[in-house]
Amino acid sequence: MDFSARHGLFMQQALEQAQKAFEEDEVPIGAIVVDGQGTVIARDYNKVEQRNSQAAHAEMLVLAQAGEARGDWRLEDCWLYVTLEPCHMCFNALLLSRMKGIVFGATSPLFGYHLDNGRLVSLYNDKPLPLEIVAGIHEAESVALLQCFFKKKRNK
Repeated sequence: MDFSARHGLFMQQALEQAQKAFEEDEVPIGAIVVDGQGTVIARDYNKVEQRNSQAAHAEMLVLAQAGEARGDWRLEDCWLYVTLEPCHMCFNALLLSRMKGIVFGATSPLFGYHLDNGRLVSLYNDKPLPLEIVAGIHEAESVALLQCFFKKKRNK
């Protein structure tokens, strides 16, 4: 399936998840996993504060859900849509999951995987990454939600 025409629609669903995180006073990051047929098989949002765990990033939660839904941790024909560029931890989990691609909204200037490019799993250092990456889909909306959240936090 050609997802390029549908990236915006799927990212809108990730933004809906991010809004739920915002409403629960979590950093507003939402994610969904879409299988090769274009079916959403997992959706969630950041729950780091709620669960007191760094592992409760939206990406990690949807990876677990997608594995359960598929009965297999290998997600070879699946795409992840997430509102913020994955951190190094999440990015490596996505690589290990054999995702087909990642689409994200906002770039993360503090923790984004691109900041760690020199430290990516050595298996991939001399080869192209084994997944497609599309950045900047619904970037303005993703950035605005994050900025609103952190502005609200600073004003408390």
